[in-house]
Amino acid sequence: MGMTLTALRGATWAAAAGCLYLVWKLNPNGPFVFLRSFFSVLLDAFPFLVLGALVSAALETFVSDRLVRSAVPKSRLGGVLFGSLLGLALPLCECGMIPVARRLIRKGLPAYIGIVYIIAGPVVNPIVFASTVVAFDGDPAMAFARLLLALAVALAAGTALLLFLRRNPLKEGAGTVGCAHGHGHEHGHGHGHGHGHGHEHKHGHGHGHEHKHGHGAFAATGRRARISGAVSSIASHAMIDLRDMGKYLLIGAALTALVQTVLRTQTLEAAAGHNWLSHLFLMGFAFLLSLCSTSDAFVAAPLAGLFHPGAILAFLVFGPMIDLKGLTVMLAAFRKDFVIRFALLVFGLVLAGSLLAEKLQWLH
Repeated sequence: MGMTLTALRGATWAAAAGCLYLVWKLNPNGPFVFLRSFFSVLLDAFPFLVLGALVSAALETFVSDRLVRSAVPKSRLGGVLFGSLLGLALPLCECGMIPVARRLIRKGLPAYIGIVYIIAGPVVNPIVFASTVVAFDGDPAMAFARLLLALAVALAAGTALLLFLRRNPLKEGAGTVGCAHGHGHEHGHGHGHGHGHGHEHKHGHGHGHEHKHGHGAFAATGRRARISGAVSSIASHAMIDLRDMGKYLLIGAALTALVQTVLRTQTLEAAAGHNWLSHLFLMGFAFLLSLCSTSDAFVAAPLAGLFHPGAILAFLVFGPMIDLKGLTVMLAAFRKDFVIRFALLVFGLVLAGSLLAEKLQWLH
C-alpha cells in the first residue's frame, strides 16, 4: 500500500512537471502565467474555504441535530425555497458553502435543501447582488436578472431532487464525523465537575465567605473548561474539513490556471458572433475560470460589448453554481455519480433560462 501511494504521488508530480514543460514549449512565459494564475485562484478561494470550515465547525459544536431538524419547513417544497434563500443568512462564497452544507446534512438537514443552498447561495446573497450592481455601472438590471434566474434554477433543481433523489448523496462514512466531539465534551465536563467539587470540599470547613469563594472558583473553572472545549472542538473539526477539501482545491486551482494560461483572446472573439453557442461558450468559460461570485461580475462587465446580454447572464449564473474549482471540492463531499448528474442538470437549466431571458428581451 505504501509503495502504491508513493508511486501515485511520484506520477502526480511527474505529470505536473510535464504540464509545465508543455506550457513552456508553447509559450516561454507560460510557466510564469500559470503560477500567477494558480496562486491568484488559490488565494481568492482559500480564505472562503477556511471561513466555511470554521462556520461548519461552529455548527457542529454549538448547533444540535434537533435544532437543525426543527428549523426545516414541514413542506418539502417549502424546504426547497428555504434552501434557495439560505444564502441570505449565510452569505459565503461557493467554496465556503460546501463544508457548511455537508455539515448541515450530517446533522439532519435534508440533503436536497443543503444541495440547493450550494448552488443558490453564491448568487442569492446581498454581497453578490451589490457587487454586480457596481460592476455594471450602477444599473441593477443584470443584478436582478442574475438573482431571478439563480432562484428559478435552484427551485427547479431542488424540485428535481425531491422527485428523483433516492440515495444519500454524501460519500459513505460521512455520518461518523462528530461522534468523538460528544464523548470528549462529556469527559471534559465530568472532569471539571470533579475538580470543582474537590475544591469546595477543601474549603468547606469555613463559613459563608469561603463557600462563596469555592462556588465562584467552580463557576470560573467550569466556564474556562467550556470555552477551552469549544475552541478545541472548532479547531479540530475545521482542520478535518480543510484536510478533506483542501487537496481538491489545489487540484482545481491547478487545472484552472492551466486553462487560463493556454486560452487566447481570439477564442473569445470567435465565439461571440454566435447566439446559443455564445451561451455555451461563456458557461464553459465561467466553469474553467472558477472566479469567486463576489468578483466575477467585474470580469463579465467588459465582455458586455462583445457578447449578447443573455450569454453574460449565463456566465454570471452558471459559474458560481458549478465551476471547476468548486466541482473538485464537491467531489470531496459527495458521490461522484451524483455530482456529475447534478452538474449536467444545472447546466441544462441555466442554458434554457438564459436563452429564454434573451428571447423575451429581459435585458435589452
